Amino acid sequence: MPSFENPLLMFLSLFALYSPLAAVSSYFPIVSQFKPAEQVRLALGLFTYVAIFAMVALWVGEPLLELLGLSTAALTVTGGIALLYVGVPLMRGVEDKPPDKPTDADESKAEKAAQSGSWRSVLFMPVTFPLTVGGTTFAILVSFRAQAERLLDVVALSIAALAYAAVTGLTVFISGHIERRVTPKTRTLLERIAGILLTAIAVSLLASGAPQMVVETLNTMKK
Repeated sequence: MPSFENPLLMFLSLFALYSPLAAVSSYFPIVSQFKPAEQVRLALGLFTYVAIFAMVALWVGEPLLELLGLSTAALTVTGGIALLYVGVPLMRGVEDKPPDKPTDADESKAEKAAQSGSWRSVLFMPVTFPLTVGGTTFAILVSFRAQAERLLDVVALSIAALAYAAVTGLTVFISGHIERRVTPKTRTLLERIAGILLTAIAVSLLASGAPQMVVETLNTMKK
């Protein structure tokens, strides 16, 4: 039987990093330009893109890193550092303006797409990249894949990744509705909770990856 501890931790890492409640305001300027039927198509398209991204990272990401001469232990540590970088400011409530907010150019592009009725023109960029996934997402996926020893474990991680993709699609779908109901104080509270969770998982990744890096370095020196 596969272990469900790592898939759960991976899902929580991705969920906290993504922070659906915080992501809602990032999507709002874009999805508000489309009709409900087009928002559904946009949500389904985002789910598909994120699922493909996650499957590539889980099933091909590690061999690709080995081809490039990068160790999975180093990537695990990198993923932990990346989570700390994101999580600590959230936890302390001192985060500046989110870097993934749509720019004026993004919003102008969304308006033009809405006028032409083409939700596909904003699906890949900026909705998928950079608002939903990026380098940190890839690092988290590959670092957890590096800890999977059996095929069933990778399958369990894939299911968790699909669940995360479903969360992103659902967030886009409800973004137009939730924006009107969430107060700034509630959003700040949930962001701090997400920051605590991210920081705790980051420490776990660092504690797991750092000893592996030391062992790998010592083995290399002995050769």
